[in-house]
Amino acid sequence: MTDDNSNKRLTRRNALRIAGAAGAASLAGCGGSDGGDGSSGDGSSGDGGDSTSGDGSSGDSSTDSGTQYSTLEVAHWWGEGDGLEAIQSVMDAFKEQHPDVPFDENLIAGGAGDNLQANIRTRVQNGNHPSTWQAWPGNNLMPFTDANLLKDIGDSVWSENSMEDAYLQGVKDAAQPAGNYVTVPLNIHRINNLFYNVEVVEDAGVDPTSLETPSDLVDAMATVEEAGYTGMAHQTGSPWSSFQMFATVLLGETDAETYSAIFQNGEVDANSDALESAVETTQSYLDYIPSDAGSISWTEANNQVINGEAAFLHQGDWAAGTYITNDLTYGEEWDHVTFPGTDGNYALNMDSFPYPVNNPSPEATTLWCQFVGTSEAQEIFNPKKGSIPPRTDVDTDPFNDFSKDQIEDFQNSDAQPPSVAHGLAAPPAVKSSLESAISSLNSGAAPADVVSQISNAY
Repeated sequence: MTDDNSNKRLTRRNALRIAGAAGAASLAGCGGSDGGDGSSGDGSSGDGGDSTSGDGSSGDSSTDSGTQYSTLEVAHWWGEGDGLEAIQSVMDAFKEQHPDVPFDENLIAGGAGDNLQANIRTRVQNGNHPSTWQAWPGNNLMPFTDANLLKDIGDSVWSENSMEDAYLQGVKDAAQPAGNYVTVPLNIHRINNLFYNVEVVEDAGVDPTSLETPSDLVDAMATVEEAGYTGMAHQTGSPWSSFQMFATVLLGETDAETYSAIFQNGEVDANSDALESAVETTQSYLDYIPSDAGSISWTEANNQVINGEAAFLHQGDWAAGTYITNDLTYGEEWDHVTFPGTDGNYALNMDSFPYPVNNPSPEATTLWCQFVGTSEAQEIFNPKKGSIPPRTDVDTDPFNDFSKDQIEDFQNSDAQPPSVAHGLAAPPAVKSSLESAISSLNSGAAPADVVSQISNAY
């Protein structure tokens, strides 16, 4: 859970105080992001999240060119598995290209990123933030842009490596939440997916490719359950799964423009009918989920798809990795369609690296942000992570067949709406309030009451 009050405390007063700690010259050269809970000034996490590279005190490094680099501290929350391998591979490639840049990897794992976000918020307020950190782009960064805590990197970063030409508009919009570029997206996970067990749907006589609207899925799940299977693998113990499902249903019942008007612009009352319909449809899905949905994780729910007990799963494309690691064959044992009604949309969840003002390592951070935006870095990271590159010119050979299909969908998409459940479409305080509304949805609250809570969130 995010600390709403700490987000509000990221004010211009803090920006001036932070800038004053190092002088006006630093303010002229930097920019910053999302998160923290009390880090010491040495770059280690203050909450037990471990820093993987010492105390961050390696100081300045001189080079043959005469450039003197301060230590580049890069904080992230990828604590295990494919994410950790992927980001460390990118770091290794960066260090190979820039051996003269002192590097401090600061891993602050846990809480699905909440621990890092809490840590960064506190460190920003204390004036000792890292050089950059893993952050959702888009409106998630608004507390920082509102307080002028992120630097415009349009000229220093986005003008390099043909970045502006290589990114689609939805990605570029998320990188400039206040109208100027302040962060660099590294990866994309798609949200509007519908995965399914091929044998189960065939046995039930359901054709997922024929589903055209979100309500068509209700009928399909009813047919699946008549055949003796669970309709939808899903968890409700925490709200995020239903949150992303509800947002995807709304996208499928309306369009990207309406979605954006509601979640990014807060035009809730003008679209209350559409929102009530989406709540009703989502709640109808909950009639076809596991009986123990309130006490299992999404991976435990997904095991029912893997084991042939459930037909469908709505989830981000990270779910594909679970089928691949279980040696299931794509297109034969498991498959996927774009969520009904959302053809032409590629709903974005992304990680990025922002550039904070009063940067402790301005030149090195610029080099890092430039590297993150290259096709090389994105080709290294995304096949390992199971995500796709934001750039459209990355070689697809290293990717598996599923990811290649996703890349093709992305590059041919008409719109790339940002995920609200994962922080891109709404500021943190709004997102937190929306999660409460989704908890009410899960509990069976009247659609009008859920919509009223959504309206109050803005």
